[in-house]
Amino acid sequence: MTDADATSANNRRQQRAWYFYDWANSAFSTTVVTVFLGPYLTTLAEDAAGSDGRVGFLLWDVRPGSYFSLLVSVSVVLQVLVLPVTGAIADRIGHQRQLLASFAGIGSFATMLMVVLTDGRYVLGGLLFVIANLAFGMSVVVYNAFLPQISTADERDRVSSRGWALGYLGGALLLVLNLVLYLGHEAFGVTEREAVRIALLSAGVWWALFTVIPFVGLRDVQRPTTGGTASGTVRGGVLTSGFRQLAGTLRDIKRYPQTLLFLLAYLLYNDGIQTVIALAAVYIEKELLLDTSVSISVILLVQVVAFAGALALGRLAARWGAQRVILNALVVWGGILVVAYFLPQEQPLGVYGIAAVIGFVLGGSQALSRSLYSQLIPRQREAEYFAFYEISERGTSWLGTLTFALTYELSGSYRVAIVVLVVFFVAGGLLLRRVRVGDAIDAVGNRRPAVL
Repeated sequence: MTDADATSANNRRQQRAWYFYDWANSAFSTTVVTVFLGPYLTTLAEDAAGSDGRVGFLLWDVRPGSYFSLLVSVSVVLQVLVLPVTGAIADRIGHQRQLLASFAGIGSFATMLMVVLTDGRYVLGGLLFVIANLAFGMSVVVYNAFLPQISTADERDRVSSRGWALGYLGGALLLVLNLVLYLGHEAFGVTEREAVRIALLSAGVWWALFTVIPFVGLRDVQRPTTGGTASGTVRGGVLTSGFRQLAGTLRDIKRYPQTLLFLLAYLLYNDGIQTVIALAAVYIEKELLLDTSVSISVILLVQVVAFAGALALGRLAARWGAQRVILNALVVWGGILVVAYFLPQEQPLGVYGIAAVIGFVLGGSQALSRSLYSQLIPRQREAEYFAFYEISERGTSWLGTLTFALTYELSGSYRVAIVVLVVFFVAGGLLLRRVRVGDAIDAVGNRRPAVL
């Protein structure tokens, strides 16, 4: 076996292990963020509301319907502060597998603790969510940084798409089990709220359990020795070194204007995607007046279709290029929101139709964005750059959720709040069209794939 064959075989083994972190953490994205926690915390907040119909949130009193979206926004403000330093530290000290396992452990444990969220504990629920979502983001920074190390330029779209597809499959499988428990809670001898708390617990257990596979199967990225300091050796303390390297990254990224333009585009359109996903269950239940079982089955449909969509759009990218496929997907996203505005109440058929379309474009737009970005960043600094990417990654949008919350506060209408999000897809798409992908790849010194 030649060295090239050995490297290829090693990459394939690591790719298979890498896929399983998407499988592991999708339980948090699907069961917790998308389906159960938003409506459940909203209900707990409604139960605790005062005579004016509001609940305390930091220094303000807000409508219970705004509580969960504001929590998402707070968690991402914290990520804006923490994730870039996380990426800098990961690139500086190495030990990526241990960091991945540690962050996943913190997030999964906070998720497991959600089983104690009974009446009146909406504040505790908010705190646990912020911790879990922050740890989720930190773990995915490290996880995504493995992608350029375990795949070639021409493999990148395929590997990223398979990871997303497997994640949707894993999320769907756990959601099916939780759907059975939730719909049949009386047969299982538990109340509806107990079924929700058990579902939250199961997501934490799932996340922790399947993280073992990438921890065992991946290998730490070997950093070269520079300036007499070997990889894993940090002068002046880990945190100080991380901030120092972050400052260098902020200066360095200005050298790559096309990469920076892509990040700005992604920040906008992915905020729109994440807001739709995070608040879909709230919209279905609070505005369309449909039962929680409908929102669960809708999200399940999205997961199943997204599995096929991620693979299908990955194949299209091999023919047309990732940038073109993403742009077309964003047009579809904008149309989805316009249709959602006009959906009638208490009629689930239209919701299922939209869910099928969302599922098809969701997986591909996210997987191809990740693989496209991985082409636009310099080698050996992947975690630093993916930290900025992760700020607006799945489940961590902040501009979108804040816009949704403020619009709802002013209008009192979920319909107006949802349709306003169209601006994120329009603005993001216009910026993405301006990215010169080939020039960006050349600027960071990477090899161009066969199809751009």
